[in-house]
Amino acid sequence: MREITYRQALNEALAEELERDPDVFLMGEEVAEYNGAYKVSQGLLERFGPRRIIDTPISENGFAGLGVGAAMVGLRPIIEFMTFSFSLVAFDQVVNNAPNMFTMSGGQFNIPITFRGPNGPAHQLGATHSHATEPLYANAPGLKICTPATPRDAKGLLKTAVRDNNPVLVLEAELLYSSKGMVEPPDEELLIPLGRAEVKREGSDVSIICYAQTVRLALATAAKLEEEDISAEIVDLRSIKPLDEKAIFDSVAKTHRVVIVEQDRPFCGVGAEVCYRIQENIFDELDAPILRVSQEDVPMPYNERLEKAVLPNADKLIAAVKKVCYA
Repeated sequence: MREITYRQALNEALAEELERDPDVFLMGEEVAEYNGAYKVSQGLLERFGPRRIIDTPISENGFAGLGVGAAMVGLRPIIEFMTFSFSLVAFDQVVNNAPNMFTMSGGQFNIPITFRGPNGPAHQLGATHSHATEPLYANAPGLKICTPATPRDAKGLLKTAVRDNNPVLVLEAELLYSSKGMVEPPDEELLIPLGRAEVKREGSDVSIICYAQTVRLALATAAKLEEEDISAEIVDLRSIKPLDEKAIFDSVAKTHRVVIVEQDRPFCGVGAEVCYRIQENIFDELDAPILRVSQEDVPMPYNERLEKAVLPNADKLIAAVKKVCYA
């Protein structure tokens, strides 16, 4: 194992899949000459050439559609959105075409396409560049969605996504690109199955269910709660769809209290679905109502202090945990 950044882990995953399969190619805005807006594709143009690392115009609907067509004829495109907020311009391709083509063609066309890029709020990007798109895409049958929170998860989930015969969204987090973590060396194959959550921290008093950026928040908050004799278990979903119900239910059956912390908004959010599945299947295991900590239900402010007030934070999470623990 060696310590690398989230950005490096994604770069390794791309390089390994491009090397392994000549049908894989990367396409998006500034992925080639500029090495990627966040330098995730650094060095790939020099290594694989302009036929496989392709710069596009600022036309998300156009190059996403090109990717769907390429997947229909047997290629494996990786489509980078500079931010998933821009993927809304390509909503028709991502939601209407990619996930429906297999069924509508009577099984004649698989669509092995990966859509990837930064998702969710970052730092003072304003309302139109801060969307957490996971609940929008999770509502579309046929799409798989993963949300890596660590460099290891980023590499393993991206490699698995590229090999999947269905459209997969890899929702990265801009604020995590420079974060570091331990990852297997390149000579060891790393594939993490979609739909398998991970307990990032064992605990006994409350289950904090989280994903993407909120995993770091949950882990830091758990350390503070430990000082007050509250033992929090941290469950990282890693995949939104498919969802690992067993890991969630096992943790809830262990702690009997749940707080869900998410980077999206509360109405029709991921946390609402997780909450419903818990109460539908293992309601009798709960010793307190489930609480959620999410963004406030407002457009993201640009002002730094207002942005902090809108986002989930340690104070909000600690208050929710203490409430469910009757502390």
